[in-house]
Amino acid sequence: MKRSMLGVAVVAGALMAVMPALAHHSFSAEYDSKKPVTLRGTVTKVDWMNPHVYFYIDVTDEKGDVTNWGLEMGPPNGLERAGWTKNTIQIGTEVIVEGTLAKDGSKQANARSVTVADTGKKLGAASSEYTNNK
Repeated sequence: MKRSMLGVAVVAGALMAVMPALAHHSFSAEYDSKKPVTLRGTVTKVDWMNPHVYFYIDVTDEKGDVTNWGLEMGPPNGLERAGWTKNTIQIGTEVIVEGTLAKDGSKQANARSVTVADTGKKLGAASSEYTNNK
């Protein structure tokens, strides 16, 4: 009985150690560093959670068509060290995002920096860009 409980504990511990690695992904697996993008739009949703913060914006193209884009940023604790809070951008905030397009052609990008349009405040958004610029 003790031996089977020990086996269960070892397997459970191993799974718990691997889970964060499975949830995380490599930048180059999803995004094309040769495809930079600049998007201007209005925030529709913010998901402030590990392992990465995501937010979504409605972008209007030159024809007047609106498309919702998903934007990935770094982890919450890294963003907080760079000056972000959960309230830095809220639904309805207009932002300008510099980032990198997804490889699969979807309306998704990795945000490198985010500028709040009405204040001009610019913050790094990717783990490689944690700088606080104004």
